[in-house]
Amino acid sequence: MTPLTHDRYCEEIADQIGKLRTVVTSGADLSGTVPTTPDWSLEQLVRHVGGALRWVERIVATGAREEIPEDRVPGFAGPAERGDADALDAWLAESGELVVGALRRAGPDAEVWSWAGIHNTGFWARRVTHEVTVHRADATLAAGLPYEVAPDAAADAIDEWLEIVEWAQRTLPDDTVHGLRGPRRTLHLHATDAGPGIDAEWLIELDEDGVSWRRGHEKATVALRGPLTSVLLAFYRRLPLDAPGLEVLGDRKLLELWLERATFG
Repeated sequence: MTPLTHDRYCEEIADQIGKLRTVVTSGADLSGTVPTTPDWSLEQLVRHVGGALRWVERIVATGAREEIPEDRVPGFAGPAERGDADALDAWLAESGELVVGALRRAGPDAEVWSWAGIHNTGFWARRVTHEVTVHRADATLAAGLPYEVAPDAAADAIDEWLEIVEWAQRTLPDDTVHGLRGPRRTLHLHATDAGPGIDAEWLIELDEDGVSWRRGHEKATVALRGPLTSVLLAFYRRLPLDAPGLEVLGDRKLLELWLERATFG
């Protein structure tokens, strides 16, 4: 369960942004609704991503010790012209260059503010990687294009989400994750196509104390099996549980309850 290296996160951010840009310039309808984030059009989704990249760049580049308001982030809102794929693409490319450059210059250990109590730039390298990874899925699926993720990044995205769920139950007394407390039940995630070196199985335990988890294989109350990319997307509620290639074994209602209550992402 060791996170990726800082350089690997920076490489993955750059790669994910490049792939998101191909969606922007693919001819997809920028005004169309994104099914997995129905409050946003495709253009609004891309502007959200680009604005988040610029916000993180300001935090990292300035060594911020507190949250920076969005209105103090240069270029946060994106190009004034709506519906202009070329302008949106250029702005997104610049947003990516800014954040990757800031993260590379700072390294993983520089002290900065974060909302999760992990006050270093390594937190932001990891968070940005998976923010873009999942929102690229939103955009790609909306455009009807194929989607894949590098196995090490996909597995780390599941780790990070589980760590944030644990953080929420420690820190946020009103978070919906507390609705998972109860008698002991377990969930098993099993990627069926993970190659050598990718330990892509997880055991999540729910009991009266809340959520705990580890990488590993164990018989569980419910199991979700399938290709790693599909398991990731289903776990983030980007694919339905009955999507091709996925299999749910055991108590499906428990898995559905997890997806309802562990709502990060």
